Amino acid sequence: MENFTYDVIVVGAGHAGCEAAAAAANLGSRTLLVTMDMTKFAQMSCNPAIGGIAKGQIVREIDAMGGYTGIVTDKCCIQFRMLNRSKGPAMWSPRAQCDRTLFSIEWRKVLESLPNLFFWQDTVTSLIIENGKAVGVRTMLGVDCRAKAVILTAGTFLTGLIHVGRNQSQGGRVGELSSYGITEQLAELGFEVGRMKTGTPARLDGRTIDFSVMQVQRGDYPPAKFSYLPEIVPPVEQRSCYITYTSEDVHDILRTGFDDSPLFSGTIKGIGPRYCPSIEDKLHTFADKDKHQLFIEPEGFSTEEYYINGFSSSLPLDVQLRALRKVKGLEKVEIFRPGYAIEYDYFPPTQLYATLETKLVENLYFAGQVNGTTGYEEAAAQGMMAGINSHRKITGQSEVILQRDQAYIGVLIDDLITKGVDEPYRMFTSRAEYRILLRQDNADMRLTPLAYNLGLASEHRYAITMQKKAEVENLLYFIKATSIRPNEVNEYLESVNTAPINQARKLIEILLRPQVDILGLASVFPDLQIEIDKLKTSAQEVVECAEIFAKYEGYIEREQELADKIQRLENIKIPTSFDYSKLNSLSIEARQKLARIKPATVGQASRITGVSPADVSVLLVFLGR
Repeated sequence: MENFTYDVIVVGAGHAGCEAAAAAANLGSRTLLVTMDMTKFAQMSCNPAIGGIAKGQIVREIDAMGGYTGIVTDKCCIQFRMLNRSKGPAMWSPRAQCDRTLFSIEWRKVLESLPNLFFWQDTVTSLIIENGKAVGVRTMLGVDCRAKAVILTAGTFLTGLIHVGRNQSQGGRVGELSSYGITEQLAELGFEVGRMKTGTPARLDGRTIDFSVMQVQRGDYPPAKFSYLPEIVPPVEQRSCYITYTSEDVHDILRTGFDDSPLFSGTIKGIGPRYCPSIEDKLHTFADKDKHQLFIEPEGFSTEEYYINGFSSSLPLDVQLRALRKVKGLEKVEIFRPGYAIEYDYFPPTQLYATLETKLVENLYFAGQVNGTTGYEEAAAQGMMAGINSHRKITGQSEVILQRDQAYIGVLIDDLITKGVDEPYRMFTSRAEYRILLRQDNADMRLTPLAYNLGLASEHRYAITMQKKAEVENLLYFIKATSIRPNEVNEYLESVNTAPINQARKLIEILLRPQVDILGLASVFPDLQIEIDKLKTSAQEVVECAEIFAKYEGYIEREQELADKIQRLENIKIPTSFDYSKLNSLSIEARQKLARIKPATVGQASRITGVSPADVSVLLVFLGR
């Protein structure tokens, strides 16, 4: 067969693969995206939603960097909600239900619009590795595709096994074949390989659901969006989700299937996700609970298919159906397909550099679930960074590594390569020590200037970000510099149950009260409303960002000072060839783990489990610090 030659080859077109291919192509690399099925770009294999706690922040960061997950989500959104509004702004997290079918269609439109991106529908059976470097892939059809770098984003397809009760079948998703050959090849090269599992619930026929007895969960109105680009406008129409609960009757039926459960029989060897457990996991772990909350979520604008969030299962089909029919509102439910568990290969991510390049094979990058993560958003973020770094490596440019105080993406990748995973990794706000800095409202101001300098964010996007930044600063200046008199504001203050003032006060002093917000002040103070009316960027974005900064300025400054101090350790590089075995002053555990992970900096070394502050001090001494 004819050889095909490219700069970068991406294996797999899930969320990681799509963002990886887009990033490499947009930066100028001639890129090939190889996928088994070109009708399933960025397929939403599990629930039809993007975002959520911390995940929403990641999507905003991807958008700020010039990625596409947020844009595609906005175009396909059927319900938008900002989660955690009752908490501080560091916890606010956008989430959107999507039209599952439209999501893949929109992704295909995006990818086919990129002039440097090419496609090949086939199955990769092996990587072409020469002299310790990845130089291409070989496919089932006998095609050799050559490249300067390869990004592996195979998701759950590597030796995938699907489980429903005692029934076991090969597959990367239901109805789709597994992939063989790559795992075996990498294992022979010395890569450590593990097994993980994830699951998904049954899909329900909405025509057989009684929604009238369920609690309605509506979206925000008007709906917000993920992308910072003003021209991206989500549909106004929204669909509702619904809430119902399991019961003791449901649990009793589910327990009758435990003997046939691959989870409890030992059939499944892979490790499952702690934070998205199957319903049988919940009954086992939370045996004292008499009910569990379930979310009935629509799969699109024009379908009656519903996703039952909270009811993932690999129990036998008859047990799943009988249990579902004991749930309030599902007494007559019919299903389109049962829930199932899927078991697949992954490669412990401590085998990667911070660029996501593998340590054993040069110019080979891993991204997504092959690194032990779970979630569309985590995968997309890794794919984007692998696409960026593969392009820069083969063009002789410096690597791009986002720091922990710079982005949730930086936290994600640093956690993976430094701490590894012992279960599918999911991002939470609690994993970020600088979450007041890493808010969803300021991702563009944090990351778009960097993306612009890299050549990933457009001139248009950069100009919008700089305008927003200037308008936030101008609004803050006005609030800090302008006074308001008692007769102008006291009636409003009393209406929100806070004390009136007896003399003129700066607007900032009033705004710092928890009951007061900028729009409330603007409703009684025309000069402030005039300032808001001048805004050319989205007034909602600018006002929200300015208000957060005003109310949390002290916390933000303290967190930034702490981040700056810690950053000093990140600036102390450790040579890759550093011989830890000679440092007898280090603990044995520290020597072993440092030698295995090979941290790039003292800062990274300090975050390795088992490396103590005393060990870090020893490193600093030997490095002349």
